[in-house]
Amino acid sequence: MTFSAKRVMAIFQKDMKDLSKNMYVGTTILTPLILAMIYGGMIDNPTIEIHYFVINLALSIVTAFVQCAIIAEEKEKNTLRGLMLSPATIPEILGGKSLVTFILTIITIILCAMLTGYEPANLGIIAIAITISTLFYIALGTLMGLLSRTVMEASIVILPVMFLFGFGTILQPFAEDYPILSVIDYLPSTQLLELATLVEAGSGFVDVGGNLAIIFAWVVVATIATSIVFKKREMDE
Repeated sequence: MTFSAKRVMAIFQKDMKDLSKNMYVGTTILTPLILAMIYGGMIDNPTIEIHYFVINLALSIVTAFVQCAIIAEEKEKNTLRGLMLSPATIPEILGGKSLVTFILTIITIILCAMLTGYEPANLGIIAIAITISTLFYIALGTLMGLLSRTVMEASIVILPVMFLFGFGTILQPFAEDYPILSVIDYLPSTQLLELATLVEAGSGFVDVGGNLAIIFAWVVVATIATSIVFKKREMDE
C-alpha cells in the first residue's frame, strides 16, 4: 500500500480540531511560555543552561504530553481501533497525529527562544538537533499514549517522563555523589544542552556529530518500541 499524503492531512485536520476543543491539553503549552517570560524578564543575559531548561521543558511538556494525550483520547473514545482497521497505514496514522504535535512544538520553542532572547550561534545545527529531539519526544509520547487507557491516566503516566527528560539536566551536578545518575549524561535533553554549548563555543557540525548520533539513537529505539506496541494493540483489539 502506497503512502497517502491526503490520508495524513485528513488525520491532521481532525486532530487539530479535536485539540482546539481540549482546553486541558491546550493550556499545557502555556507552561513553558510563562517560564520563558519569567526568565526573560528577570535575567538580562540568561545562560545557555537556562535557555535549554526552558526548551527541554517545552519538549517534555508540549511534545510528549500533547502526543500522549492525543493517542490516549483516541483510545478512550474507541476511535483508534477504527483507524487501525481503516485503509490508512501505521506511518500515515502516526504521521498525521504527530504533525499536530510537531507544529505546536516548533511554534512553542520559537516563542520561548524569543522570550528568553536566545539567538544560537549556528541556527542550522540547532534546528537539526531540535527537530531530531522533537521526533524522539513524539515517539515517546505516542508510546505512553498507547500504554494508557484514558487521557486522565495518560496525564499520570507521562509525569515521570516529563520530570526525567524535562528536569534531568538539573540533576547532573549530583552524578558524582550518586553514580546511578550518570545515565543522565546520555539523555536526549542532556545531549541537546551539550550540543548547544559546543555550538556557542564555535563548534561545527562534525564536532557535534556524536551528540546528534546519540539523540537519533533514542529516536530509533523509541520508534521501534512504539511500532511494536502499536501492532500489538492492533492485534489484541
